[in-house]
Amino acid sequence: MNSLQASTSRREFIKTSGKSAAFSALANVAISPVHAAGSELIQVALVGCGGRGGGAAANALSVKRGPVKLVAMADLFPERLANDLNKLQQQFPSQVDVPPDRQFLGFAAYQKAMDCLKPGDIVIFATPPAFRWAHFTYAIQKGLNVFMEKPLTVDGPTSKRMFALGQEASAKNLKVGVGLMSRHSRALQELADRVHNGEIGEIILQRGYRMHGPGGYFLSLPKPAGITDLLYQVKRFHSFIWASGGCYNDFYIHIIDQLGWMKNEWPVKAQALGGRHYKVSPEGVGYVDQNFDVYSVEYTYSDGTKFFFDGRCMNGCEEIYTSCLQGTKGMGIASKSGDCGLPSSLYKSQRATAADLIWESKVSPAEEDPYQNEWNDLMDAIRDDKPYNEVKRGVEASLVSSMGRMAANTGREITFDEMLQCEHNMAPDIEKFTMDSPAPLLADANGKYPVPQPGIVTTREY
Repeated sequence: MNSLQASTSRREFIKTSGKSAAFSALANVAISPVHAAGSELIQVALVGCGGRGGGAAANALSVKRGPVKLVAMADLFPERLANDLNKLQQQFPSQVDVPPDRQFLGFAAYQKAMDCLKPGDIVIFATPPAFRWAHFTYAIQKGLNVFMEKPLTVDGPTSKRMFALGQEASAKNLKVGVGLMSRHSRALQELADRVHNGEIGEIILQRGYRMHGPGGYFLSLPKPAGITDLLYQVKRFHSFIWASGGCYNDFYIHIIDQLGWMKNEWPVKAQALGGRHYKVSPEGVGYVDQNFDVYSVEYTYSDGTKFFFDGRCMNGCEEIYTSCLQGTKGMGIASKSGDCGLPSSLYKSQRATAADLIWESKVSPAEEDPYQNEWNDLMDAIRDDKPYNEVKRGVEASLVSSMGRMAANTGREITFDEMLQCEHNMAPDIEKFTMDSPAPLLADANGKYPVPQPGIVTTREY
């Protein structure tokens, strides 16, 4: 399939995917607004504690247009729920009301937490993305507005489900925010407008870098005693592709998303390199995670423009964490440092020098935090009953991330459509999981899990 055909096929699928399923299910159903206008209290439930879960809840409780109250929490691990609850109670004592009977544990805890809400309230999903579609399905049934962390999907089958669910949420007038906070960076919003208006001409090259030491749950030692394979893999989700897409999806999606935004389309294909290097702990114990230590991905857009992304999680190496774009009339820096670090800037040449600077972002202190901006924007949509649904773009960004990951893991060129149509459902029947369920990934007799083998295993990633 050539690039133009791939791009057309991709656009047509995204435009039509799930429509019949979403709208046939809503046939003859009267759709009424579901929102909390004016000063009505909006209640929040947090599903998935620790990490971004607690951060997203703090952002929810800090919105400009309250009142907002956290009333329920859910997780698999009691210590994570307790830690987040303690921090939030200290920071927002009058806005946190989560007594023991609204603290839920286990794989069905997400349903119990949402059952504490009324239509028009908000549920936060900050679990590993493998669970996203199942949780989103229940939120739609309950008539809840949703904020869900990225990534939204890690494989083709769940991406198709999420496209359809996003349309169903819109048909029910639900508001859905996705944690790709770059889109709510006021600096990047202005940069996108300027780039799309041609201030540096046509984009001819993009580059993204996230290279630093191991972070999150990137590296994992063999499973210790006293915990099941399933709970171990969920707890250390960055290490396992089925749970998170690995470090590639979770760490790199922001730069992939923002550069696709600057180009105003998604890449149609990717080819890549990746390698595992130092997979032994200082004590000489082998790590069992599925991540490569380095990734180098060449994305291609429908017009042939290239986007090169380099990722590395290794200590002692040069650290680069930025994104930039070259045009026919100059260049731009999207994120100066980090996922969306200020300031963004444009230059009249291909050199990022003070002498060639033509624009630099200026953002008011009240809007410098894109994590808070995305919550203020979502709350405005709820209070004012404005259309608001970021699911489609969130799934597309997740698919493009998975496309680059699969290209590295298989050693093959992977198109957007091949990623979408790949039949490897990495976590089948996840909606039926219990504390006693087997894990989607099984260890061998030595406690090691399958890892990608480029050129050997080429139709799936492990």
